[in-house]
Amino acid sequence: MYLIFDTETTGLPKNFNAPLSDSDNWPRMVQIAWQIHDDDGNLIENQDYIIKPEGYDIPFNAARIHGITTKIANEEGRDLQEILEEFSKVLDRVRIVSGHNVEFDYNIVGAEFYRKNIKDNLQDKPKADTMILGTDYCKLGGGRGGRYKSPKLEELYEKLYGHKFDEAHNAAADVNATARVFFEMMRIGVIPSDVLKISEDQLAYFKTLYPDPIKPFPIVIRRQVADFNSKKKHTDSRNIDEVDLGKYFNFNSHSVFSTLMATSSINDLIKKASDENFPAVGMVDTGNMMGAFKFVSAVESTNSDRSKKHKEFLAKKQEAEENGTEFTEEEPVSDPLIPIVGCEFYISERYEQKQFTKDDPDRRTQMVLLAKDFNGYKNLAKLSSIGFLKGFYFGVPRISRELIAEYKEGLIAVTSGILGDIPDAILNTGEQKGEELFKWWKETFGDDFYVQLQNHKLPEEEHLNEVLLYLADKYDTKILAQNETFYTQKDDANIQDIISCIKDGEKLTTPVGKGFGKRRGLTTGEYYIKNSDEIKEAFLAYPDAFDAYEEFLSKFSPYTLKRDVLLPKFDIPEEFIHAEDAEDGGKRGEMAYLTHLTYEGARKRYVETGITDEIKERLDFELDVIANTGYPGYFLIVQDFCNEARNMGVWVGPGRGSAAGSAVAYCIGITNVDPIKYDLLFERFLNPERVSMPDIDIDFDDEGRDRVIKWVIEKYGQSQVAQIITYSVLGGKSAIKDAGRVLDLPIPDTNNIAKLIPPSPGMNIAKALAKYDKLKPEEQQLVDEMKYVLNTPDDARHDVLASAKKMEGCIRNTGIHACGVIITPEDVSNLVPVTIAAKDADILVSQFDNSVAESAGLLKMDFLGLRTLTIIKDAVKLVKARHGIDINPDLIPLDDAKTYQLFKEGRTVGIFQYESPGMQKYMRELKPTVFADLIAMNALYRPGPIKYIPSFINRKHGIEEVIYDLDETKEYLEETYGITVYQEQVMLLSQKLANFTKGEADTLRKAMGKKQIEVLNKMYPKFIEGGRKNNLNEERLEKIWNDWKAFAEYAFNKSHSTCYALIAYHTAYLKANFPAEYMASVMSNNINNTDSITMFMEDCKSIGVDVLGPDVNESQYKFSVNEKGQIRFGLGAIKGIGEGPSEAITRERANGRFKNIYDFFERILPSQMNKRVAESLVLAGAFDELGSYHRGQYFDIDMAGKTNLERLIRYGQSFQESKNEMEHSLFADFADEVQIEQPKLPPCPEWPNMHKLNKEKEIIGFYLSAHPLDEFKYHFQFMQGQLSKKSVLEKDEEEKLVTDEVPILEKDSQDETVDLIEIVSDDLSIGEEEIIEEVTKKAEPKGNFMFLNLDEVDAYKEQAFSNKQEELFEEKKKDWKTLQKERENGGGGKEYTVAGLITEYRVQDGFRSGEKVAFVTLEDYSGSYSFRLGDRDYMRLKEKLEVQRFVIFKIKFAQVKDGRVFVNVNDVIELQEAFERFAKSISLVMDVMDVRAEDLDFFRTVLDRNKGNQKLKFYIKNIEDDSQIEVQSMKHSVDLNGDLIKEIQLLNKYEFYLN
Repeated sequence: MYLIFDTETTGLPKNFNAPLSDSDNWPRMVQIAWQIHDDDGNLIENQDYIIKPEGYDIPFNAARIHGITTKIANEEGRDLQEILEEFSKVLDRVRIVSGHNVEFDYNIVGAEFYRKNIKDNLQDKPKADTMILGTDYCKLGGGRGGRYKSPKLEELYEKLYGHKFDEAHNAAADVNATARVFFEMMRIGVIPSDVLKISEDQLAYFKTLYPDPIKPFPIVIRRQVADFNSKKKHTDSRNIDEVDLGKYFNFNSHSVFSTLMATSSINDLIKKASDENFPAVGMVDTGNMMGAFKFVSAVESTNSDRSKKHKEFLAKKQEAEENGTEFTEEEPVSDPLIPIVGCEFYISERYEQKQFTKDDPDRRTQMVLLAKDFNGYKNLAKLSSIGFLKGFYFGVPRISRELIAEYKEGLIAVTSGILGDIPDAILNTGEQKGEELFKWWKETFGDDFYVQLQNHKLPEEEHLNEVLLYLADKYDTKILAQNETFYTQKDDANIQDIISCIKDGEKLTTPVGKGFGKRRGLTTGEYYIKNSDEIKEAFLAYPDAFDAYEEFLSKFSPYTLKRDVLLPKFDIPEEFIHAEDAEDGGKRGEMAYLTHLTYEGARKRYVETGITDEIKERLDFELDVIANTGYPGYFLIVQDFCNEARNMGVWVGPGRGSAAGSAVAYCIGITNVDPIKYDLLFERFLNPERVSMPDIDIDFDDEGRDRVIKWVIEKYGQSQVAQIITYSVLGGKSAIKDAGRVLDLPIPDTNNIAKLIPPSPGMNIAKALAKYDKLKPEEQQLVDEMKYVLNTPDDARHDVLASAKKMEGCIRNTGIHACGVIITPEDVSNLVPVTIAAKDADILVSQFDNSVAESAGLLKMDFLGLRTLTIIKDAVKLVKARHGIDINPDLIPLDDAKTYQLFKEGRTVGIFQYESPGMQKYMRELKPTVFADLIAMNALYRPGPIKYIPSFINRKHGIEEVIYDLDETKEYLEETYGITVYQEQVMLLSQKLANFTKGEADTLRKAMGKKQIEVLNKMYPKFIEGGRKNNLNEERLEKIWNDWKAFAEYAFNKSHSTCYALIAYHTAYLKANFPAEYMASVMSNNINNTDSITMFMEDCKSIGVDVLGPDVNESQYKFSVNEKGQIRFGLGAIKGIGEGPSEAITRERANGRFKNIYDFFERILPSQMNKRVAESLVLAGAFDELGSYHRGQYFDIDMAGKTNLERLIRYGQSFQESKNEMEHSLFADFADEVQIEQPKLPPCPEWPNMHKLNKEKEIIGFYLSAHPLDEFKYHFQFMQGQLSKKSVLEKDEEEKLVTDEVPILEKDSQDETVDLIEIVSDDLSIGEEEIIEEVTKKAEPKGNFMFLNLDEVDAYKEQAFSNKQEELFEEKKKDWKTLQKERENGGGGKEYTVAGLITEYRVQDGFRSGEKVAFVTLEDYSGSYSFRLGDRDYMRLKEKLEVQRFVIFKIKFAQVKDGRVFVNVNDVIELQEAFERFAKSISLVMDVMDVRAEDLDFFRTVLDRNKGNQKLKFYIKNIEDDSQIEVQSMKHSVDLNGDLIKEIQLLNKYEFYLN
């Protein structure tokens, strides 16, 4: 007989693998039903029992599945013991037990047998699980690991019968359905006889009994599931006018700081609260408090506006009363809005545990905690910090109830939504557990514990609210109706859903729910910020839930989070300590010590002149200002770590930003540029009339930066040093691409939408729409199309673009500020909430970002890693090693002729801030002669002032007259040839011309730079009046003022320019005087940038410095310089060779050079020379100079299948082992040398050059010893146009690049909160240098063949079609064929050529059946490019395509309807055929006065060897009368080939060109 049974339970086990004796783990059985069938399938008996609960509840979320509530079970249930005894007897009667996912039911019944101490006779019964048996039959996709998904009972039933069954999840209904499924699968042969424990004959007989599908078995099934779901929802007949909201306000609102969970901005929350005239507004983000400071500050700003408007109203009202006029203006709100800071914490009983299993996962609930006052805020910050520091797991910061109890002071606890601590227990464990937790929270928080009622139209909420109301009444707890929100407007629900999908990497089409194939998400669209009427409507059933708000609101005391910066205590020597400081918090001791250090330093700095009156006056002035700011400790702290860095061997930059204007900073070792010498102003750094925090940024060499930070952490304590968070927000192209992925739009379509964002840095959708008038015409066309898409819902692109627009500003993830470091006087988490670094949990990170750090009282310092300092440091070491010269950069003379010659020639590749092609061009034109020229160019070479460079150059060379508006300006403008280049010049002249104070001069500088019109209007009369008092011409003064207004926004900070010009000068000095050492250092510090290395190697070639490949007898870990002044490639630059093997080789080499390959393997320890390292050395050519073996021999295989290299490695191991044995032998002193036969490396063919070079590139990253194209170099140059008459005779030096520089200009400190939308960027990063250059290729086809280098193809494609934006848009009326003709190649139908080596070639099936698509990668000297050939082109050209072929491609560009531009390959030609097919003649360029007899002999010999059909010509020049003539040889014709041209070039006497 067969038993089919099923159970319903109170839920799921915590751990599916727990033993049945773990009664706390296994849920309780609520219902059991079974059917007994004989071997022929006839129903013998059926039972259906509900079980009476024994001290447990049936959770709502279980009841809503099977329809059995605790009430029903208590009323209709039977005794568990009786049921189990009856079921046990049934089991004795049956042979096979079946069920769907019956393993679960076995465990549930088994656990109940254990609880009742009844013998478990179920576990040993053979089972037939219809879920397992039906998996291959259903063939449902989406299973784990690519397997089929296990079918649900409904799915299997529907597969067999074509329809679903009623009352699913009712045990009786499930059993009847399972019985039908079981016997039907027997009937159709899905279940084999061995599973049924019967013979094949018996199974065959069974099938004869049922020629038709199995019919339902006649049993009675209760309608429990249907009855539960058809219960009438609670309705109320009240009208919303009868509901009084009282002092209601939204406190459970999530903002964008709930990362990828909410879309409401802080301003949204405040505006909605203001619109509804709510008395307060709250913000609770999940687990973090990142937005707390900005939230409170924004509310304070709102209150300030309210107060201002109310005062204006009262003034107008009073004026009206006094004038007796009617006044009807409505009185604005005057009461301040109260900010309520909170956090929705994740609670876990095992919050510090970091490892869980699938069967025993981390279980988290949530709880809302609100800060009543500042003390409460501090405790919130502490709890949030602990969540990250101790409880962070899988992206979630967790805390425990015990921690909350410890930090409860000043906090209010409010039950959360359905995921809350108490609600979750009620819904998923039962009301008893819920009540238990309710009591804990009530006992812990007393009257500061509130019940939160929610209504988002979820089925759970009505039941949950009933239980919560019952518990609130029972335990005398006040209730609060609350509208929890995640987005602002009702129609933003979809946007919130999209960002939730971004967070989880899901598609929007994936259904929301629990379990496999489902995703997380909000199940209704009610989580928006509702207005008053909507809130009343939602809580009509609970009108008294607003009564407690008045008392609730009264508990909150407003507080500000702004405070003065708190400095850590700096220990000063005892003799400087002032006792009064301890009493009144003064800074007398610190000031005395700073003064002492300043004058001590001044004596060392100004040795030649001594401390003159001018110097003393400057130092005293600065010290007075520092004393007034109250921050002498800041200077002491900075000088402390700067000087310690130098002691540690870390290089510190000469200064950065306006701090270089401080003579005090110069004297105490913070900066290294004398501000007095260069007219740098302290007041540009610290305004004496406006107390502000000093801000000093420090450059360290990038290798040493982390060591300095580590020292700071050790000095001040790990808990008192933190780095600063950054928020990466959705915006622009990134938002479009995220939205496209979630909405399942094809990638090409998404990319096309993203191209509608104008290409300016930092641009996004909101900015593009808001700043339309400031965009270029071609960018406006893009925005026009963007507007069209946004306004056309039917457009296929609308949903993605509209979604991306609304998503902008949402925080996607967080990072760490590139350089900001915080140092505090106590534990950081006592002052601000902290988180941890993703890559290093030991690094603390503030939850507040850089924009508010100072306002929040944090001492922030920027520790920047500047690679250039490392380059200088390494170069100085190389100079010392090779020349024995100690170079101190501080002592490098600023008048070195070689250095200025380098600048004059524009040879500035690798020179800090002066290496761009544009800067090289200006250097050649300027021909700088003094350091001031370099400072000025550093300031001018930026967007805006760059247009003044030509005038600056012309004035220097006397081409343009230098005019001073007033003679008095010459003192400060002479060094810049009368042009106002620096902000400092404006400041100095305003003091000199108009008697401005130092503070006023700085205010003027700031107002002009930021175009603060109101401030300028106030200062203008003072400027004119001051000049009049100095008897200056008023018209001239007015002209100066207007010139300043026009240019001052471009004027740059001279302090910064001076410091960085000095670094640049140091790099140029080293390159000019020690080129090999400097370039070796540059390459060592750019080793991971293949493009840069290639450029630097080209530069080395141009300045006559050889770069040699790696060699085990010369190479160091980094690039080095040998005795001949050649740069030797570093071993560390070879893939697969780390620092260990490199150091082992250089260390052993100190005992003598390696004599041969055997000597190498005998001496290098086997632990440092494994097979991978040895192979890398061979492939990179590091053994090439060690003996007569070529690379192929090392990889030749012997009879045993071993390579020669493996034999050498084994030889080295054996040699070392024998050597060690001998050394430890008793007869070591008498032993001979180790005698082991050296393996012979038999001769074998050398690798073909291409194979060798490809292996070299594989292991180094680029071709080093040669380039494959060198074999056809002249053919390539011919196609390029380099061998044309024009190119050879005119020596054209066209600029190939134009640069659009985007500098990161130094920003003034500001208190205002930065709107998140303003920091939207596709990829925010902070560069190490001030100017970030966006290099735009200006690709121009070259020569007669319209040749493009491969790195120019995309650039030209963009360039050629950038002006055709209007043709991308479908509303244009042109006929498609006309358009297509016009679009080909920018309208001309032109053909272009490229050439190179085919490095990759693959063919795959096309979209249409039978079609093929080929992808061909071509590589030339500039880079590589992948071409796609459609079926027609592939079939036509496939015979000409093969990897390692040198070819010419003829290409055309074509634009398709949606705007995409394709590159089509029209023809393929062998590169070696270039001369034969395209060259008609060769012309030799000769000077008539320089022809020798031996030249004629040379020509005769060469021409005889290369006879052919192409013409030979001579282009003869006479320099004396500047005449020339071209003649053709009548006797000789030649065969133009690479060998002929190589021979002519080797003579190195005659130029030539091809026609």
